[in-house]
Amino acid sequence: MSTPARRRLMRDFKRLQEDPPTGVSAVPTNNNIMLWNAIIFGPSDTPFEDGTFRLTIEFTEEYPNKPPTVKFVSKMFHPNVYSDGSLCLDILQNRWSPTYDVSAILTSIQSLLDEPNPNSPANSLAAQLYLENRREYEKKVIAIVEQSWVNTDGDADEAASTGRTTRS
Repeated sequence: MSTPARRRLMRDFKRLQEDPPTGVSAVPTNNNIMLWNAIIFGPSDTPFEDGTFRLTIEFTEEYPNKPPTVKFVSKMFHPNVYSDGSLCLDILQNRWSPTYDVSAILTSIQSLLDEPNPNSPANSLAAQLYLENRREYEKKVIAIVEQSWVNTDGDADEAASTGRTTRS
């Protein structure tokens, strides 16, 4: 059954394959266009550099009129990421627009890694360290980058194995 949401997700996937943004990758899970596995590589010249962070993106039939639910599967220490991996990101909440596609969502999350909003914290310790003790914050980030290299979810390999992933 082809619904508007599913047709749009097929277009999003095709666009991701034809013109992949640097440092991000995503693919639908087997037999379910509404659930995707994604990978974001930590941006260069940031404490997140060399990190390989896995996420899930879950869409509803109301997409693109309603944002998907995006969660980090990889452990994350960031002012705008809750302990369960959920994100506090304006474009996934009150500033959502149907013009955003999967590529825009992932590149926004990648930008958020090095440009957090500590004034709207999901993780108050990370926000406090980011504002008051950047060296300690960066030490904790480097520790989660190193943890990100340990593959605990084989399904996430699909996102990396598209052959279209590029690193910056």
